[in-house]
Parts: sequence; structure tokens; C-alpha cells
Amino acid sequence: MSIPATGLSLPVVSPPSPQAVPRLRRPRATLLAALGLGVCAEVLFDGPALGLSFPLFALLLLGALLALGGREGWQRARPNAWLLVPWLFFSGMVFVRASPLLTSLNVLASGLLLLLLVHFWAAGRVERLGLGDYVSTVLGGAWQAMFLPPAVVRSEVERIPLRGQLPKLLPVARGALLSLPILILFTALLSSADEVFSVAVDRGFSFVWNVFSVDTLARGVFAAGSAFGVLGLLAHALRRRREREAGVLEAAPAVGRLGFIESLTLLGAVDVLFLAFVSLQLAFMWGGARLPSGLTYSEYARRGFFELLAVSVMTLGLSLVLERWTRLNGAGQVTAFRAACSAMVGLVLVLLASAVQRMALYESAYGYTHLRVYTHVFMLALAGVLVWRVVTLWWRPERFAMGAFAGALVGLAALNVLNPDAFIARANLARSTEGTSWDASYLAWSLSEDAAPEMAAHLAQVPDSVFSPELHGMFCRFPERDQGGWPAFHLARHRAAALTPPGSCPER
Repeated sequence: MSIPATGLSLPVVSPPSPQAVPRLRRPRATLLAALGLGVCAEVLFDGPALGLSFPLFALLLLGALLALGGREGWQRARPNAWLLVPWLFFSGMVFVRASPLLTSLNVLASGLLLLLLVHFWAAGRVERLGLGDYVSTVLGGAWQAMFLPPAVVRSEVERIPLRGQLPKLLPVARGALLSLPILILFTALLSSADEVFSVAVDRGFSFVWNVFSVDTLARGVFAAGSAFGVLGLLAHALRRRREREAGVLEAAPAVGRLGFIESLTLLGAVDVLFLAFVSLQLAFMWGGARLPSGLTYSEYARRGFFELLAVSVMTLGLSLVLERWTRLNGAGQVTAFRAACSAMVGLVLVLLASAVQRMALYESAYGYTHLRVYTHVFMLALAGVLVWRVVTLWWRPERFAMGAFAGALVGLAALNVLNPDAFIARANLARSTEGTSWDASYLAWSLSEDAAPEMAAHLAQVPDSVFSPELHGMFCRFPERDQGGWPAFHLARHRAAALTPPGSCPER
């Protein structure tokens, strides 16, 4: 008897065959849609920063998928349609949150979810993926987006009857080449003879020069590149699938290469080590043990949380590897292995709780920063994944990957709801009112427009505080208005501009 595998496998990305032509339901309409979206991308993203353009382009891409797939395509995509919710949420948060780090995470999550959505638009189930399959599916989707467009374009060009028309077009081309120098000569003479005609010719040449200027060519290249990528995504989403692609069938259990005794010995040794560590932690908490000389309890509690976090992550990986590669024969070995692995993960949860407590003590002593807040949220999300790991050890182990993926999305969504920059500003400003020291320059130079409402509220309550110059200087760092036109309109930047106190920036 063997336990089902969690799907922890190495990603394997197979490129499409050069001769393979994706069979699309409406190839010509797909080409036109990709071209139109490429032009829209050039218009929407022609600015220094992202804003309304990002979620708007996501909606346009979704509309193209729905229109090209039709009712039949939507019926096949509906089992995986829940991916639309986080995809549109994180795309919308790019418009709502201005923090550069959070924006980067939102853009990354939107891209990964888009690749998953495209892969599962017509076949397969997301919940059938293992951990390694998520990597291979994302990389495979990006690969398909790069190599499918030439096949689609080539298949459409081959349908055009150029062979019969080519002999008729060659004389026209030769005549055009012969007429070019004569036209140039006559145009120069006529321009010299008539001033009105000369002005008209200059305007015509100016128009042609603007059309073929560097800026126009750069815009055309960007639009063509965007259309190329969109065509790859649309073709990958709407083409017929092969049964061997990820997510169509459940991942097969791996053949174990490690004996039961070896795995159980390893798990037992790690369990004993973790138990000893936890026991010492409880002893210090209840006063049953002494600290080394020269080390206070606050100093002891505030150090080591990154090491504990690393141990938690590595233990999760160890449990997955052992489950996949251990040979288990009989119900007794399966139960013993699951019990030892559950004990290890349970002890790691205690270690992670200690790390969370240490981080909280560190934050109470020194205030909040991006690194501390993001690490705190990551630890809480990791705790949820560890709990799910224990659950899936005894119930449907193949569903662990799906839960871990959902946990990552929930953690990022929690960061967006928390609004880290506003939280950091609010908490640290509260410390200033309580008389606790804090780094005012960090607020003034490290926070984004997301913190503007908290800053404005503090200035309204305490206009003459010693930190007022730093806070006014923060508002001066923000742009006075959105640059790039309406596609770059951003909610947080607009709100920060509206909340800028009068007199903060006299030069404006």
C-alpha cells in the first residue's frame, strides 16, 4: 500500500512542434482581436506608471476570450472560472495600491493567474496540479505564448492565394521602382516653380517623417510585440488540447526510493530535536530556565525569527519530499509515517508561533517597516499552509498543492486589504503620540501614496508636531497629478494629491 503523491515533481516544459498548427475555432477573428489588443496595450501603457490601464486591459482580454470562445468555450472554461476572481482582484489592486513592492507582487500574481487561466480555459482542472506542475504549467504557458503566434500567422498566410496573383503584381512593382526617380525629379522642379505647391510638398514630407520617426516606430514595435503576446495567449487558450497536458489527468503516484525505516528514523530524529527546542522555549516562558549571562529576555526574544522561519519552510519541504519518495507497505507503515510527519509539522507550528511572537516583540520595540510587516503576514500564511499539510497527510494528500496555492493567494490578498504602507504609518505615528521613539525619515522617504490619508489625518490633529516638516516633505515627493493621461489615473495617487496640506510645497 502506498499513499498518494502530493504532486511534487520537477517542471518539464515541452516546446510545441515547429510543424504543429493550433486548431482554432475562429483563427481570423483571433488574429484581429490580438491586433486590436496590441494597439490598446500601446495606448493604455504609454505612460510612466501603471494605473487604470492595468485592470482595463485585463477586462479587454477577458472580453476577447469570452467572445472568441463563444458559449461552447465558456462551458469548457467554467470549472476553472474561479481563477477569474483572484485575477481580476489583483489586477484591480494595481489601480488601488501605490506601494511599489505591493504593486510588483500584484502584477506578478496577475501574470501567473493569467497563464493558469489560459492553460485551463478549454480543458483540465487546476486542482489536479501538483506543486511542480504549477511551475511547469506557468512556464509552458509562457513558452506557448512565444511560439504559437508564428504558426497561427503562417497557417493564415498560406490560405491566401498569392501564387496566382504574384505574376500580376510583379509588373506593378517594377513600374513603381521605375517611376520613383522620375517623380522625385518632377516634384523638385514643380516645388521650385510654385510656392503653394512647395508648402504642400513640405507638409507631406513632414507627415511622412513623423510617421516613420523613432518614436512612432517604437510605438509600432511595442504594439506589434503586445499583439504577438496576446495572440499567443489567445491561441493557447482556444486551441484543442492533448490528454498528456498538465491538469487533464491526476498526477500518478511516485515510485518510492527510500525505505520506511530510513524515513521513520529521519523523522524521529527531527521530532526529538524540535521537541527539545520547544521544551526550552516553554521553560523560558514559565521561568524554569535561565538565560546566558549578559542576555536579557527582550534581547533573547527579539532575535532568531528569520532562522525559525527558515526552519519552518525547510521542514515543509522535507515532509513533501519524504512523502513522495518513501516506500510504504501496508496500513501500519502508512499510519506510522503519517503520525511521525504530523508530529514534525505540529512542532514546527510551535516554532513558527515563537517566530511570530519574536517578530511582534521586535515591532513593539522598534516600530514597523516593510520587511517586518511582510514577513509577519508571510509567517501567518505559512502557518495556514502547515495546518493544511497536516490535514492532507490524512485526507487526500494530492490536494495539498491546491491548498498551498490558495494560501499564497490569500496571503497576498490579506496584504492588499491590510494596506501595508497605511498600516506602517498609522502604527508608527501612534508610537509618536505615546512618546515612543521612531524613525520619522523612514515614513517620509520609504512610504508611498497609500500612507497619505494617515499622514494627512495626523497633520490635521497635531499640526505643530516635531515631525511635521518630514510629513510635509513626504507630500512634496508625490507627483502633483497623474502623469500619462487617463490610462495612468491611479486612485491612491489621486487621493494623495487631494490630501496634500496647503503650503506643503510652495514651489508648486
